[in-house]
Amino acid sequence: MRDYTYYLFDADGTLFDTTELIYQCFVYSLDKFGNIKKPKEEIIKSIGRTLRSQFEIHLGPLSDEQYDEIQKEHMRFQLSIYKDYLKSFPGVTPGLATLKKRNKRLAIVTSRKINSLSVFLKETEIFDYFEVIITPDETEKHKPEPEPALKAMSLLGAVSEQSIFIGDSLFDIQCGKNAGIDTAFMTYSKTKSDQLEVKPTYLIKSLEDLCV
Repeated sequence: MRDYTYYLFDADGTLFDTTELIYQCFVYSLDKFGNIKKPKEEIIKSIGRTLRSQFEIHLGPLSDEQYDEIQKEHMRFQLSIYKDYLKSFPGVTPGLATLKKRNKRLAIVTSRKINSLSVFLKETEIFDYFEVIITPDETEKHKPEPEPALKAMSLLGAVSEQSIFIGDSLFDIQCGKNAGIDTAFMTYSKTKSDQLEVKPTYLIKSLEDLCV
């Protein structure tokens, strides 16, 4: 793949594996707040959206008060069990280290809130590689809309021709494409690349592939 200057990364499913963690948390919260049980594949399918969007897919429309109560308990539970499930993907740390040694500019564009994101980045020892972090609190619109990627690019001073978005979901690829930049899809994703409605610029097996 060609060389870029600005690298925008999704977090969950790209930098660290949280699929089982997210699934277990939704099992807990859907049971607690809706007495609902959903198939695992249905829960995983919505990963990549904002937390509120995911809950409204499973529970229906929520008032701000309802959502606030649910998300607080959901995240309390998640932070109580994350060490049992959180793990870094092979190649992430060496890939990021190589990019930084080459003076590349790195950002995170994620649907995860900053509180748990910071915990997970520090736990996997990759927090310091990123100079910009865009969470749902920084934008009005969220992935797959282009605004999160464009906000990260603006803060980095990036130009589209030298920027790439790396992610593991259709929402990531759509966000990058809608922002007018190249994209790379992680093939260790739970989503198969041939199921993507929007085709990425590259398919990569590891973050180290970005350095070839």
